Amino acid sequence: MVKKAKSPVTYAKMKGIVSYFTALIKDKKLRSSHPIYRHNPQSEEPQSRVSVADFYYLKVIGTGSFGKVFLATHRENGRYYAVKVLQKHIILTRKEERNVMCEHRVLLKTLNHPFLVKLHFSFQTKDRLYLVLDYACGGELFYHLQREGVFGEPRARFYAAEMACALGYLHSLKIVYRDLKPENILLDSAGHVVLTDFGLCKEGMSGRGTTRTFCGTPEYLAPEVLLQKEYDRTVDWWGLGAVLHEMLYGLPPFYNADRLEMLRNIIYQPLVLKPGVSSAARDLLKRLLNRDRAKRLGAKRDLTELQSHPFFSSIHWDELVAKQIPPPYVPLLSGPGDLTNIDPRFTELPVPQSLEACEEYGATFPGFTYINENILSLTRGH
Repeated sequence: MVKKAKSPVTYAKMKGIVSYFTALIKDKKLRSSHPIYRHNPQSEEPQSRVSVADFYYLKVIGTGSFGKVFLATHRENGRYYAVKVLQKHIILTRKEERNVMCEHRVLLKTLNHPFLVKLHFSFQTKDRLYLVLDYACGGELFYHLQREGVFGEPRARFYAAEMACALGYLHSLKIVYRDLKPENILLDSAGHVVLTDFGLCKEGMSGRGTTRTFCGTPEYLAPEVLLQKEYDRTVDWWGLGAVLHEMLYGLPPFYNADRLEMLRNIIYQPLVLKPGVSSAARDLLKRLLNRDRAKRLGAKRDLTELQSHPFFSSIHWDELVAKQIPPPYVPLLSGPGDLTNIDPRFTELPVPQSLEACEEYGATFPGFTYINENILSLTRGH
């Protein structure tokens, strides 16, 4: 029996939640508590040894609220990178400095995890921020799901296990991810998961820590977030359950084309799992998609609880993290700059020439510059 919420969500209140959700999520109007100073030529950040002119910008491979992601090659070492270019004026107008700098800090904290995207360089010009990241040429999990509909259980299990490792590692650093969805899950050239886009992360979240910030993506939103209650790191395990459901069934749980109805479903509708998957998979989904976060799988021992679930009994976790388990799907690629698995709606967009015509400054976002010295040494031929 489904217990009624203590404060029933009426239709009018739900419409208010939808409006609030749209303002905070779609437009991402989250206010910053950290001052970011506008450009002052007298107080510039030390000039980066890596600049816009060091790269050839080949194709658009993604778009976002603040700019675009480009496939680029370094002019000297020939390596391929995904360069995320963010427009400062949009960030400042929407008061999104906090989220942008949070993403930068998280990238610096997670440089060496196998299933998290790696930052190689970051620098800025007068009007843009640049994050030079791994290019995951396997494309978005979203793109593969759109083409294939569903994944078989072995493939879904492999991806879910690698995602769980990435989330567990973030939690060990007191970081809650808060935006797990197929668009943020990439595949590398070998077929391994690469989690990206850390703009909605919450830092400083210990095992018992909670927060109330209203953020995420509607289809994957945990009910406690939707109801604007306190929540903790278990929102990530709800998100994993939602993505696993989509991999196995083709849609997120509680999905409805009517957004208002979908949000009502997330709060009230019992989870109904159709036949066609194993009992272990159904049990895992029920435990991850438990509306009571205190009883949700992972609430007590985080990643360890998931690792001991029967659905993952065939996974050797140490080998998984070491990338010693062959992925169930390996993208067919012509080379490291292959675009086969990138959505054409991105690659058909024009690459603006102005990317290579910006004068180098750097005072608006202090502390943004980062250089991977090992890569730089190889680049300069030292």
